[in-house]
Amino acid sequence: MEERNRTLGEFIIEHQNSFQYSTGELSRIINSIRLAAKVVNYKVNKAGLVDIVGAAGEQNIQGEDQQKLDVYANEVFIQTLINREIVCGIASEENDDFITVAGSDNSHNNKYVVLMDPLDGSSNIDVNVSVGTIFSVFRRITPVGTPVTIEDFLQPGVNQVAAGYVIYGTSTMLVYTTGDGVNGFTLNPAIGTFYLSHPDMKYSEDGKIYSINEGNYVHFPQGVKDYIKYCQLEEGDRPYTSRYIGSLVSDFHRNMIKGGIYLYPTSSKAPNGKLRLLYECNPMAFIAEQAGGKASDGYKRIMEIQPTELHQRVPFFCGSKNMVEKAEEFMAKAK
Repeated sequence: MEERNRTLGEFIIEHQNSFQYSTGELSRIINSIRLAAKVVNYKVNKAGLVDIVGAAGEQNIQGEDQQKLDVYANEVFIQTLINREIVCGIASEENDDFITVAGSDNSHNNKYVVLMDPLDGSSNIDVNVSVGTIFSVFRRITPVGTPVTIEDFLQPGVNQVAAGYVIYGTSTMLVYTTGDGVNGFTLNPAIGTFYLSHPDMKYSEDGKIYSINEGNYVHFPQGVKDYIKYCQLEEGDRPYTSRYIGSLVSDFHRNMIKGGIYLYPTSSKAPNGKLRLLYECNPMAFIAEQAGGKASDGYKRIMEIQPTELHQRVPFFCGSKNMVEKAEEFMAKAK
């Protein structure tokens, strides 16, 4: 079959045996995410027409105003995963605590937990900027047959068995990895099918884009300030181009395709950084590494950090390998 004519469903079936644990469950999780993504995509695309944008009047556990679509996307992904009876637990950026999922027979025999940011960048919806969904899948570590515990979610990123994101933009794409490279699928909205459009996605080793909110420059650590100055210097292949959308999925997606680095460091306003280790950094780090890129907190590999809480925040440096290593050099010098 012509590579690019393959649907996501066909691709999942063909590659099922490359999963470390080939029981079909992981395939069904990806299929569930595909289904939920199509439902959310439909709502995102008509968000400007109906009263579904704007704040819902509550705050999530992070203390951020929840957008109505955030709440909607959260419910869609959670219900789709629960209804398919394929996961034993779910953790969402929008929920205070994790959700324990029992089967219809009240068993706890499923083996996977899903962590997700159901609608990343949702504050951008009302200005028609791309938003996304990020997800991460782990194999549980507590005994099968028992309810999940916090321990199943507080695993380092190296234990991930799958991760991906959906970007709802000019076209809607689902990009994911199961540890065997990164592949991107574009939705044909006319027939509601995802087709393989970006096989074996790779970061270039070098890039010419740096993505950071320079408005926070005065609050950044010295190493980051020095790296920004380096990016702006007229020397060699520099200055680099500054591109910052403020939607992690969008910035990451562009940089993976074009080559670049994304930085969300610590600052005097956000002493631990802003991005969440479990819902944003770990899954994006897994994808980046599988695409030949690199992800760190400025000093060490993101995926080796041992989480201590569900909503833990960490600084995030991610992108083309040589660019991330150069940023780490500046961080080490300024330490």
